Amino acid sequence: METTEPEANVTRIMLAVNESSIKGYPHASISSRGAFEWTIQKIVRSNTSGFKLLFLHVQAPHEDGFEDMDSIYAFPEDFKTMKHRDQTRGLHLLEYFVTRCHEIGVACEAWVKEGDPKEVICRQAKRMRPDLLVVGNRGLGPFQR
Repeated sequence: METTEPEANVTRIMLAVNESSIKGYPHASISSRGAFEWTIQKIVRSNTSGFKLLFLHVQAPHEDGFEDMDSIYAFPEDFKTMKHRDQTRGLHLLEYFVTRCHEIGVACEAWVKEGDPKEVICRQAKRMRPDLLVVGNRGLGPFQR
């Protein structure tokens, strides 16, 4: 369920999170986990009831639509399996953050969107109107950033 109306007296923090870029490691990236832990330690601290975390994972479509070029797609069901795998990866990623929030006692919401992460994050921030937006780095060097 997505909420667009801000709750009274609750600071809403949107965290844009992504999965690790290490192939075969379907977990939150180091920068996403770091941004989450930073938010908990530096902003939320012990005031867990005063915050709501809004997790957004954006799945960027691959340029050619195929992540595993050595895979064989012989039946229409093969493509459904590929799409289901991508959705499962996104849900697995968000499950980590939602579970951590429940362990800590912080309210949260989480959702997966598809598109260019830069555009989707900006569009969702405008729509959700959080009080604060937290993102990790993208693993790029100073020149590439």
